[in-house]
Amino acid sequence: MLSVHTSPLDQPGIGDAGGMNVYVSGLSHALARRGARVEIFTRATSSALPETVVLPGTDADGHILDREQARAILLGDEVEVGVVPPVLVHHVPAGPFEGLDKSDLPGQLCAMTAGVLRSEAARAAGWYDVVHSHYWLSGQVGWLAADRWDVPLVHTMHTMARVKNASLAPGDTPEPHGRTIGEEQVVAEADALIASTDAEARDLVELYGADADRVHTVAPGVDLDLFTPGDRIAARARLGLDASRPVVLFAGRVQPLKGPDVLVRALAVLRASGRPVPTLVVLGGPSGRPTAVRELAALAAVSGVSEQLTIRPPVPRPALADWYRAADVVAMPSRSESFGLVAAEAQASGTPVLATRVGGLRSVVADGVSGRLVDGHDPEAWADAIAAMLADDAARAILGRGAREHAQQFGWDVAAEAVLRVYDAARDHRAAR
Repeated sequence: MLSVHTSPLDQPGIGDAGGMNVYVSGLSHALARRGARVEIFTRATSSALPETVVLPGTDADGHILDREQARAILLGDEVEVGVVPPVLVHHVPAGPFEGLDKSDLPGQLCAMTAGVLRSEAARAAGWYDVVHSHYWLSGQVGWLAADRWDVPLVHTMHTMARVKNASLAPGDTPEPHGRTIGEEQVVAEADALIASTDAEARDLVELYGADADRVHTVAPGVDLDLFTPGDRIAARARLGLDASRPVVLFAGRVQPLKGPDVLVRALAVLRASGRPVPTLVVLGGPSGRPTAVRELAALAAVSGVSEQLTIRPPVPRPALADWYRAADVVAMPSRSESFGLVAAEAQASGTPVLATRVGGLRSVVADGVSGRLVDGHDPEAWADAIAAMLADDAARAILGRGAREHAQQFGWDVAAEAVLRVYDAARDHRAAR
């Protein structure tokens, strides 16, 4: 696995860490449960990081592997049935540890590739069977590594420049032309492309000229054991929330693409029209601009809804599940989403979702079954949608039950089985060419 610009060990919801981090981690562990030995390469962002982090595996009885057992599994030829191999995360030095923005990383891809190739050189010949890259920066590294090792390249885009540029927020900066070229190169070279939804698959074919036979749709997974319905009042008590006030939750990076400003403006519309104003909890950190959170708070102050806005930093996954349970509704006014993992997690927790009718959200949220889809980003429309959702407790409870049922199709084990089939198809494609 290649995840150059962000590590699966990073806390999602701030900087460049988001759904892709959860995706890489969740898929890697699900593949390991099927006996695959997974090694993840990511760029080192601190001199204090160890060269390799070993995420423990288990033996056939479910016990954590000791050091010698793990070493034997990692170096052996076969993995015993029932054994879950450790997952390795390698931190590759590539450029300065700190101070590099994602836009600076194309200049470090040569160093990143060299580090990945050196790691393989210490292995026995033919050690890796497939390279799976995530995001276009990783695809550039994966292209060279797969070519050098003569193994298939499988690539997951996660986001695409042409899609993002077609739906920019006001004042947002377009993705650079160099990224578009890089994406085109990866699409052309990959033996298989994994799209999260049918809509993303169509974008790959129509916007990037991908061979439709090499595009495979595999929905990302959700930890269905962690994200489960629970007692809303008890969750609010644990989180220090007022049990009597409706809560709308936004969980994700604070940036124009995700649209938290739309929700703040919607609160202002509700206030101006004399309708009840819920508490809006924004659970996330700045992304793109270090001042993003302060700007959101300033917008709330100018709009007269500061008292209704609560901003908290991102939290670990178990705590996030509690936030989902505590909310009456989870809102995703995104301008672009290849999938929308937050929506799937919220639904698995039994909480309905309000989401923009864009990208993967059209598939993840079943309109009228697990939540509601909103057309566009007009604060008036969002205010109406929030008010309607919060006004009918019985209808919201029905949506909550539908949300949990709808989320069952998004388990990581299902996703891993499908990805293994994609790896087989990629191997056949490489052998044929």
